Amino acid sequence: MTDSPSDPEPGDRDPDGLIRRAGLRVDPDQDQHFLVDDRVLDRIPTYLPDAADRSHLLEIGGGAGALTDRLLASLPADGRLTVIERNEGYASFLETEFADAVADGRLAVVAGDALDVELPPFTASVSNLPYGVSSEIAFRLLPEKRPLVATFQAEFADRMVAESGTSEYGRLSVSAQHYADVEIVERIPREAFEPKPAVESAVVRCIPRDPEYEADDEAFFLRFVKALFTQRRKTVRNAIRNTGHISGLATPEAVVEAVDEDLLRKRPGDLDPSTFAEIAAVAVEHGTPTEE
Repeated sequence: MTDSPSDPEPGDRDPDGLIRRAGLRVDPDQDQHFLVDDRVLDRIPTYLPDAADRSHLLEIGGGAGALTDRLLASLPADGRLTVIERNEGYASFLETEFADAVADGRLAVVAGDALDVELPPFTASVSNLPYGVSSEIAFRLLPEKRPLVATFQAEFADRMVAESGTSEYGRLSVSAQHYADVEIVERIPREAFEPKPAVESAVVRCIPRDPEYEADDEAFFLRFVKALFTQRRKTVRNAIRNTGHISGLATPEAVVEAVDEDLLRKRPGDLDPSTFAEIAAVAVEHGTPTEE
């Protein structure tokens, strides 16, 4: 492993050169698909809203540092970037490759699993997420209510933004949209990565906001949504009855008796997030939910 011979300015590093200098075997079985298209890399930091606070950015899965390089270039004069990288070899390489940024306090590299380590008090997050754990990481970050820009598998991204009544709409759609306004800002072909993944990708932007409905017991609301979508082909009536063991309802029949008949005839995929919240509130009142 060697330092960059030319000490390029932040934002100018060649992605393929970074991979070569790291000198580590790229293993797609370990979710290592590095984004190497300069044009896409240059655009990703720009998808943060203009008003976003960039004083402390968080990147999950820095890899060989191509996006890290662009994020460092996007920082304000007093800004900082924290990168969490689970592969110790790449974490060490990032500290060496960006030694100047580490030395002057602009970059901190955390070697560890983003699902386990303590997150810093970041102001926004921009990442090319490892696909195998993208759902778990997204739902660790979304409750933090900070702007999020991340690459996901295209199918996963489509489900995040799906509207009720569509085939892609499901638990993921309701849960993501509960925390943020979610939109796909760019689709990325397989050829933009090295090695190429089996699927196409998409960049998703999540802007945190409070939902337009009340969900006083958020944990139950999300559990209730999960439960009903395990029975997405059933009517809401039968889904409530059949999933008390998942949602934690001790008296699901009492919920059925209290919910409007028109809603009971629908299927879970036809309910928008606010309607889920309405039924969840009835379930809290009548269903004797248990703590989990």
